[in-house]
Amino acid sequence: MNNIEKMEWDPRYSVDIEEIDAHQKKMFELFNKLIDIRQSETDTKTCLNMIAEISECSRLYFKTEEKYLKKTRYPDLDTHSKAHRQFLKSFIGLRREISEDIENLSEDVIMELRNWMINHMLTLDAFYVPFLRIKKYIEKSKQKN
Repeated sequence: MNNIEKMEWDPRYSVDIEEIDAHQKKMFELFNKLIDIRQSETDTKTCLNMIAEISECSRLYFKTEEKYLKKTRYPDLDTHSKAHRQFLKSFIGLRREISEDIENLSEDVIMELRNWMINHMLTLDAFYVPFLRIKKYIEKSKQKN
């Protein structure tokens, strides 16, 4: 597990809303910590704690974004909120999978999660992007092993 590169938050992800940008920056920090933890082959509990921290940061990020969208009368807020709930629910599933087998936290899973977040940030004109099906990537990484 040495191929995954760390990434710093980029100003092009900014939506000029300080609170949302702060959550985005924190997300990059957490993913970089997760990469360090996974590469050092740290115990399962530490990995699970980091996944829980990413999950909580996602929740705060989504909550803040939804508050902003509601204020601006975003037309498809229900669909947007549903995607957020599905993403957070899938994180619970991911934590369960990892607790059973730490190998499920592969480079592919980390990269797909991070890429989904970046795509979400870059879709500034619509905000909403389809929900990432984490289960699919867990199954794919199991087959590789």
